Amino acid sequence: MRAYERLLKYVKVNTQSSEETGVTPSTPGQWELARLLVDELTELGLENPSVNQFCTVTAWLPATPGLEHAPALGLLAHLDTAPAFSGKDVNPIVHEHYDGGDIVLPKEGRVIRAADFPWLSRLQGKTVITADGSTLLGADDKAGIAEIVTLCERLIAEQIPHGRLCIAFTPDEEIGEGPDHFDVAAFGAKYAYTVDGSTPGVIAYENFNAASAVVDITGVSVHPGAAKGIMENALLIAQEFNALLPADAVPGKTEGYEGFFHLDALNGTAAACRMEYIVRDHDKGEFTVKQGLMKRAAAQVQAAHPTARIELTLTDSYYNMKEKLADCMHLVDNANKAAELAGLTPAAEAIRGGTDGARLSFMGLPCPNLGTGGYNFHGPLELCCAEEMDTVVDILRNIVRLYAE
Repeated sequence: MRAYERLLKYVKVNTQSSEETGVTPSTPGQWELARLLVDELTELGLENPSVNQFCTVTAWLPATPGLEHAPALGLLAHLDTAPAFSGKDVNPIVHEHYDGGDIVLPKEGRVIRAADFPWLSRLQGKTVITADGSTLLGADDKAGIAEIVTLCERLIAEQIPHGRLCIAFTPDEEIGEGPDHFDVAAFGAKYAYTVDGSTPGVIAYENFNAASAVVDITGVSVHPGAAKGIMENALLIAQEFNALLPADAVPGKTEGYEGFFHLDALNGTAAACRMEYIVRDHDKGEFTVKQGLMKRAAAQVQAAHPTARIELTLTDSYYNMKEKLADCMHLVDNANKAAELAGLTPAAEAIRGGTDGARLSFMGLPCPNLGTGGYNFHGPLELCCAEEMDTVVDILRNIVRLYAE
């Protein structure tokens, strides 16, 4: 079975995660996909396919005879899709022999425009998969799951020599909770890759350092008719706070290695409000500077409004995996060689975000990220290329063979 055929089945399971439920996994659909995958891995003949109480699917492919002492290699992907856009009732559409032009989706008047995405020309003549415009597709990261399962099938069917492979599919990556309950020691891999990126042949071993910032502002609320010299409007104080941050250091004005402050939510009234930010920077020093800037802004606003209360809570989320991969760059070298063997020109890319691999690297499992052949994640213009998914399976096969050698 080709990887995209598995993708077509997986995307029909609604695994959209949620930040609101407070349980693991955050949504019941992730259990449904997890059980489906356990059945598939059992049918393929992997060792001990199971799903634990935290909805993490694990299975192992024993080393072929003579390769028992090769380093155990892990491959991971995540079960959930992003909470930002609906993953319910996904209707995948297969566009064969794509002509390179605009892709008109049948619902909501949405169009994937070639002018907006010049790289689409690279997919001309290939098979492109989209949703119908009313949902996301779910290639993030069901394409990665499909590719890993297909790899296992090929390794077994073609009797390709390999060391021990450790497979895991985790829940709730999209809400930053994927590795919360992951048992690295029990997993058993010395090194791993997450298969959760975009372009095949691209390896990501750098990502943002990340923190969340919550600013709680309690104003002084009185009748506006008698407010002079007394009222402290929490919403206006919030504006003052935000104005103290660099206006150009926002997602819409940054790229590459440039970090940012992202005001993600502002809720409340004149009496009290809450601001929710995410803070990002690839450079650890600049990341620290950004956090310090927020602390100074909070202190400055508090000093200007002594009868109000401004509380800043900064919480680190994850760090740049690069520092943990410095001593095992063979992971990058072998991924590059594997891409070349698959006929691609490899490239490195710094993720403007994070993956499970970032946290796992700091948990003792060095874990760069590989592309899947999916694009435009987290929205209705998401798409995936069947042939590029085949290429990813080839890259994974090549990585496995390189470590076996």
